[in-house]
Amino acid sequence: MSSFVATTVLMVRRDDQISMASDGQVTFNDTVIKAGAQKVKRAGKGEVLIGFAGGAADGLALFARFESKLDEFQGNLERAVVELAKDWRTDRVLRQLQAHMIVAARDQSFLVSGNGDLLQPDEDGLLAIGSGANFALAAARALLDHTEMSASEVAREAMLIAARICIYTNDNLTIEEL
Repeated sequence: MSSFVATTVLMVRRDDQISMASDGQVTFNDTVIKAGAQKVKRAGKGEVLIGFAGGAADGLALFARFESKLDEFQGNLERAVVELAKDWRTDRVLRQLQAHMIVAARDQSFLVSGNGDLLQPDEDGLLAIGSGANFALAAARALLDHTEMSASEVAREAMLIAARICIYTNDNLTIEEL
């Protein structure tokens, strides 16, 4: 993923809380062109969180495609995400999109990529994508293991740590909770 420069998105589950956070930085080549983009959105009547990293237009196109899949399958998150991954992998136009997505609801979460990857989190309930993903993921794991912080607090602190390390991640965060 070293050639993939993208927004950092982190999803944290703790107890019955789910929090998804993203930074707001948009870059073009080596220039920051926007600091406050919103890369975490709600779908499925507010019951599903979606975070995307990669090209902004590509991410928005995937968000719209996922919403239609969610409607088509009457809110069945797993079916919608599987069908999106299949389309993304096989459709000639979709395959060109440069983005990754994290999709989360109360009882399930998935990481979806254009390579046909469809992953669920380990037992720790964490998923991360984007340039600062490894930094945010490591920080979140440490915070979950060594603090009693809420899912939202872990997401915020882990993203702030990633922002101090990754040049493509800023500290202008969007955080959504379920």
